[in-house]
Amino acid sequence: MENKKGFADRFDWTLAFIILLFLIISLFAISSAQTTGQYGPTNFVFKQLFWYGVGAIIISMTMFFEPEQYKKLSWVIYGIGVFLLFMLFILPGSLDLVAERNNAKSWFHLPFGIGSIQPAEFMKTFYILGLARLITKHNENHLMKTVKTDFILLGKIALVLIVPLAFILKQPDLGTALVFMAITAALIIVAGITWKIILPIFVGSIVTGGTLLYFALYQQDFLANTFGFKGYQFARIYSWLDPYSYAKDEGMHLITSLNAIGSGEIFGKGYGERIVYVPENHTDFIFAVIGEEYGFVGASIVVSLYFLLIFHLTKITLQLKDAYSTYVCAGIIAMITFHVFENIGMTIQLLPITGIPLPFISYGGSSLMGNMLAIGLVFSMKFHHRTYMFAKNEDD
Repeated sequence: MENKKGFADRFDWTLAFIILLFLIISLFAISSAQTTGQYGPTNFVFKQLFWYGVGAIIISMTMFFEPEQYKKLSWVIYGIGVFLLFMLFILPGSLDLVAERNNAKSWFHLPFGIGSIQPAEFMKTFYILGLARLITKHNENHLMKTVKTDFILLGKIALVLIVPLAFILKQPDLGTALVFMAITAALIIVAGITWKIILPIFVGSIVTGGTLLYFALYQQDFLANTFGFKGYQFARIYSWLDPYSYAKDEGMHLITSLNAIGSGEIFGKGYGERIVYVPENHTDFIFAVIGEEYGFVGASIVVSLYFLLIFHLTKITLQLKDAYSTYVCAGIIAMITFHVFENIGMTIQLLPITGIPLPFISYGGSSLMGNMLAIGLVFSMKFHHRTYMFAKNEDD
């Protein structure tokens, strides 16, 4: 009976309402951010609304396909994403198809002056689809798991990861590379790999990270001569730990962000009443605008909404009966969670600045469409999963 329910009964209205709340918050925050005049006559509110409209179309189209279809096309979709990343480096500059910003080749120019598009934002979701297919197929072929089969799975995961990761690091885009690592770590955990392997890997990663931080602080010449680290990369770490010593350059963003959020105090200054100038406050530092204008209360509401989103996505994931769908949703949860944690963390000096936008709130067509694509997959998994569940019972 349940697999014959209509659209209204199968559609996830709660998730749609949460996304609608993010739309409202995003438009208010961007509207206020652009009043500083640092962006000229461009109206980012209308542009963000346009991208949300495109995102709604993406969700509608994504819901049309069933999880089994995504499973079959996973490698094709993954391959398309890798191809787009590859094209960023082989297209000649004379064609004016590739946009370069801050010394990073990460965007394609869109026709008719629409703007630009960043393939890496879509590759995150494409990678999740491919990795979910890989883990599902491996577990189906190895019902009796051993340490050997787990190592084989890790090797496969590494091969799937290294291709897009190499292109993204070459752009260079460390922030996006970290997102890929977070997705991989989450799916390794939920894939069922024994903790005898996972624990040493994670401990080793922590030790390696701590060692690199030590060398970055006290042995810069060694890293520069051995691994080719650049001066600006060290400066990012120093400006994170001691921004006031770099107030005129690398530390300026962090200092202005801390001043803005701190000046908001408990209830904020109110809409449009900001006095702290924060560069790029409509994109990566949109949380500073929210903190200054709406204070601790407003910022807490935004964080709570993200908790609600992640809780709801987790609830959906636990309800799914199909392993592939479960892995896809787990990867999406990891992607969104890392984005939120890193973006908010970097605005309050908890984490280094990496240029990761705040999901569904920061202005950005590629980022928003990439996240809407991911949410569209969750809508699809939820919309179709009951049909699969009952169909399987009927076959039995």
